[in-house]
Amino acid sequence: MSDAAIRAVLLDVDGTLVDTNWLHVIAWQRAFRDVAGRVLPAWRLHREVGKGGDQFVPSVAGAEFEQRHGDEVRAGHDAAYGELIGEVRPLPGARDLLVALKERGLATALASSGKATEIDRYLDLLDARELLDGWTTADDVEATKPEPHVLRVALERAGGGPALLIGDSLWDCEAAKRAGIPVIALLAGGFCPEELHAAGARTTYDTPADLCRDLDGAGLPRVPPR
Repeated sequence: MSDAAIRAVLLDVDGTLVDTNWLHVIAWQRAFRDVAGRVLPAWRLHREVGKGGDQFVPSVAGAEFEQRHGDEVRAGHDAAYGELIGEVRPLPGARDLLVALKERGLATALASSGKATEIDRYLDLLDARELLDGWTTADDVEATKPEPHVLRVALERAGGGPALLIGDSLWDCEAAKRAGIPVIALLAGGFCPEELHAAGARTTYDTPADLCRDLDGAGLPRVPPR
C-alpha cells in the first residue's frame, strides 16, 4: 500500500492517547493479589498490556487459572482501575494529533476494547467527539487484541478505505499485521523501539506530540474530500 492511498487512521487509546498503561498494571496487580493471592511483578504484567482482559489473564497466568479465576480477576481489575481512573491524563499532543488528522481530511476512529464507561471518560478528557468518525468499545468484539476484530470494526466506522494504525504495544502491532494494516508505534506505552519494529511497526515516535510534528515524514497524506 502506498502512503498516498491511506484514507483512514485508526488509533489505539490506552498508552497511545491517554497515559494509562501503568495504572492498568497496578489494577491487575491488585486484582491477582486480592482475588487469588498471586503476587505478580509489574514488569511481567506490563508485557501483556495492550491485550483485552479475555486475552490478558490466560497469557499471564495460564489456561487453568483462566478457567478457575478469570472472570473474578477481570472484575477485580475493573474495580481497581475504577479507583485509579481519576489519575488518567492525556499524553502530550494527543488532541493536537486528532485535530491535525482531521485537518488533513483523514477519517479517524478509535480502535479500543476498553469498557464503554472508560472510553466515554477519555472522549471527554480529550474533547474528541467532534474530531472522530467513530470509536469502538469492549461491547463491539468477542475477542480483543492481538486478534484483529477491533481494527476491522473501527475501520468500518471510519468509512472504510486503506488505513493505518497508530498504537503503542506489541499487541497493536500484531493485530495490525493480522488485519493487513501498517502501524506507527508510540513509545509512550513503555515498549522499546527495537521490539516494536520487530513486531511490525514501520516507525516509532515518543509521544503523539512528536508524531504530530512529523506527519509528512510519517507518511500521513492530505486527502481531498470524497
